Amino acid sequence: MNPVDYLRISLIDRCNFRCQYCMPEGEELAYVRRQDWLTIAELLILLEQVFMPLGFRKFRLTGGEPLLRPEVVEVVGAIASLPQTEDIALTTNGFLLAPLAEPLYQAGLRRINISLDSLDPDTFEAMIGNGGKSRWPQVWEGIQAAQRVGFAPLKLNVVVIPGVNDHEIEDFAALTLDRPWHVRFIEFMPIGNGSLFGERAWVASAELRRRIGDRWGLTTGQVQGNGPADVFQIPGAVGTVGFISQMSECFCDRCNRMRLAADGWLRPCLLNETGQINLRDALRNGVPIEEIYQQVAALLAHKPEINFQARESGTTGTYSRTMSQIGG
Repeated sequence: MNPVDYLRISLIDRCNFRCQYCMPEGEELAYVRRQDWLTIAELLILLEQVFMPLGFRKFRLTGGEPLLRPEVVEVVGAIASLPQTEDIALTTNGFLLAPLAEPLYQAGLRRINISLDSLDPDTFEAMIGNGGKSRWPQVWEGIQAAQRVGFAPLKLNVVVIPGVNDHEIEDFAALTLDRPWHVRFIEFMPIGNGSLFGERAWVASAELRRRIGDRWGLTTGQVQGNGPADVFQIPGAVGTVGFISQMSECFCDRCNRMRLAADGWLRPCLLNETGQINLRDALRNGVPIEEIYQQVAALLAHKPEINFQARESGTTGTYSRTMSQIGG
């Protein structure tokens, strides 16, 4: 079991896209009110007095779409300035990134993941479900801005859906030939919308690796990341391709993270909410920080068995929250 030292922090539970696999069209969600978000001050108290003393050193900011959080640059700066912080990253859909890339970099952010599920604007628009004016060019400009600023590694996350964008696998892999980008193919996870794409809504990573290997060949990547991706490299390529295989190749025993939602709920597992704690309510109700520390420590100690329960139950159950509300 890997040491659990990585905290995913959801800054906001809403998004400016309605990606089919994340927030199905026509489904109305109850969003957390702004006054119910963890404030920056509350977040820093939890990081400095609870999570860091428990060994957490790596942090990823997520949403919904984290760039919708008005204070996102301030949050990055505050976490980056903590002496115990070893790594801070952010995952975004890239739509609002172009003007924020430089401020985020100056605040201390160095790693960024950008979701881009298609290189074809029409397919992209169909997948994000917004309709109207194309948003692909603005997302692509956000990617270019991140590269100009100097984010490294710059990762592109591609959720692969059969019959929708799986024909673009080789095109995405080709981006790594002359760009220092890390393209990561993600098996679709049916949380909250398992019937959307039929019984087999995901493409196994082994099939994607075979296709890319047949075209160019693949070697093990020289640089492996902090997360669950298996990283490979096309011979001679500048960048890498990675595969996140939560459906076909369970990696619960390698999980090194917990998830803190925008409204303060701490969850030990993406698929199992056993033991979840609302840290915002604890802080606002005056629970001593020492007691909060002990509650989180106890949950952390039980994480291996919670992971095991999730692995045994599989990932095709019924979920009351969509991926956009969880923070991925």
